[in-house]
Amino acid sequence: MGKKIFSGVQPTGNLHLGNYLGAIKNFVKLNNEDQNECVFCVVDLHAITVAQNPKKLKDNIYETIATFIACGIDPKKSIIFNQSSVSAHSETAWILSCVARMGWLNRMTQFKEKAGKDKEKASIGLYSYPVLMAADILLYDTTHVPVGDDQKQHLELCRDIAQKFNNDFNADNFFKIPEPLIQKEFSRIMSLRDGTKKMSKSELSDLSRINLTDDKEQIINKIKKAKTDTLQLPSASADLEKRPEAKNLMGIYSSLMDVSLEDTINKFSGKNFSEFKENLSQVMVDKIYPISLEIKKLLREKKYLDKILLEGTQKADKIASEKVKKIQELVGF
Repeated sequence: MGKKIFSGVQPTGNLHLGNYLGAIKNFVKLNNEDQNECVFCVVDLHAITVAQNPKKLKDNIYETIATFIACGIDPKKSIIFNQSSVSAHSETAWILSCVARMGWLNRMTQFKEKAGKDKEKASIGLYSYPVLMAADILLYDTTHVPVGDDQKQHLELCRDIAQKFNNDFNADNFFKIPEPLIQKEFSRIMSLRDGTKKMSKSELSDLSRINLTDDKEQIINKIKKAKTDTLQLPSASADLEKRPEAKNLMGIYSSLMDVSLEDTINKFSGKNFSEFKENLSQVMVDKIYPISLEIKKLLREKKYLDKILLEGTQKADKIASEKVKKIQELVGF
């Protein structure tokens, strides 16, 4: 039996190698498995939990859709849409926020990290957005959600909310209880300048990340300048634990090549970083540069992207509006 999969990506612009290997590459794989039903959402409602420039936000929505398609997600096989165009997401989030409990949200570690020291100045949306995330997932009778380590806690909350709603309204199995889908053989992608920090678009130096819109020269230059240590490449994975930069680069190579870290270690054991970096640059140019060219081409075809969004919105709205009607009936509206 196939899986019903939901995943969302924030339109923050400048999607990078970490986003690709950590999420989008896996979306493509799930999209290509015939029995799966996939819904991929650009979560623009989540994006406004922090201040956004409206024009930039609109551009970023297009860029995220273009990136999905350029990476290989087929809009004929999967639903691709932006969250704000389907009103059921906001409606359901309100109803579920009356089911969720303050104590549950107070335990969310991501709010503490994102709000920083001055929590009083954070928006209510930043605090409550895990409830909106639960609405996103539950509206589509989702059975599986691809999650990274930082989202596991939110999926647990989603499961708690679904269970409580089902119990409160005597509606056994009305909301499906979604399972996490965790990638096997995946290394978390870290900064090219510091192997102990996650690759991020917010890091000041552009040399810290490979953007999915980088050209050939930029890719080669960034790999050449990526931080390494002075030792030769190791012969066992245990030797990488105290060598974060080596572990990161070898993990990136393994993920791009779809091989295990052990295979990469065996191939390059005892070699110098210069030789390894040449190989890594070549693989990255082969895999990432075509995506970059395709994103740029699609961004010149806004009418085509609008068509994809419209078709995706119509499909998503049909499913979500039917579900929200049933939710309203159960609640007593």
